[in-house]
Amino acid sequence: MSTGYRSFATAAGLMHNPELSPQNCDAGHVQFNVNQVKKKNGFNQVILVPVDFSEVTENAMLHGLELARRLCCGMCLLHVFEKKTDTILNKEDGRLEKAQQELQGYKEKYGLEYQVVLDPLIREGALFKGISKTITEVRPHLMVMGTHGKQGLQHLFGSHALRVVLDAACTVIVVQNIPFSKGYQRIMLPVNSDADPSGLIEWVLVMTRLFNSEIHLFQSLELNEELDKHIKKIIGQITGVLTERKISFMVSTAGLATDFSGQVLGYAEATAQDMIMTMTMPATDASGYSFSDWNERLMFNPARIPVMFVEHAGLPG
Repeated sequence: MSTGYRSFATAAGLMHNPELSPQNCDAGHVQFNVNQVKKKNGFNQVILVPVDFSEVTENAMLHGLELARRLCCGMCLLHVFEKKTDTILNKEDGRLEKAQQELQGYKEKYGLEYQVVLDPLIREGALFKGISKTITEVRPHLMVMGTHGKQGLQHLFGSHALRVVLDAACTVIVVQNIPFSKGYQRIMLPVNSDADPSGLIEWVLVMTRLFNSEIHLFQSLELNEELDKHIKKIIGQITGVLTERKISFMVSTAGLATDFSGQVLGYAEATAQDMIMTMTMPATDASGYSFSDWNERLMFNPARIPVMFVEHAGLPG
């Protein structure tokens, strides 16, 4: 089935051709509709943003709109109603109708302002399942999700807080209440022995093309000779691409302290990073290392820095 718009990888191709720029894209004429992409395999040029009409999810939507405008892609605004309250919503207080009006208001206001095609979508059911089903059907290449921090996200998603991000079959940017401002001009990549450079490199190239970003590689200090060689190999792969593309970068090494995630957050705050980019780690723990703690600490960092969790599929064509 023809969807009427390009794959996200085509937009990522902006990084290969200096003559192409987001300003040359006719974003207002991207033909996007959720019903057109239900059966399409692979990722589509769509950004998904779950909204509950709070300030923080509206801020996430603004981050998403800035990205969509630059990448010339569509946006799906998703609102999920809990199934158990759906009857009440319809019969008693009209909140379902109000939600439809709110989404339509977003579409009319921001679609015109940002020249981005917005498609509102309301799902019935549990929030996590609603988001997961929408990702399966729409196949967005990116989801932007807002949170007030751990307490806010736990309140919003219950026990599924981390699962929403870690089980998402797409890359996810988690934002708190920091406005988009000038975009992601400083991007930090924590690098340890578990890092997969391929997916990270592809997203780095996209972001540096859009924002002329400076990349900060922050590597863990490994006393084990084999692990140290492995990390140096990863750093070499990343810096080789950055050097070839003439992208500004710097490499720093963590100290002897065992709390690598704490050092990552300390460095990110001290150097005023605009984004932390990392691979989505598995929910299970291995080799005495807690991936769950790593994911959670980055996601709910007290400096409120946006975090991009890159899904292992990277940027398929």
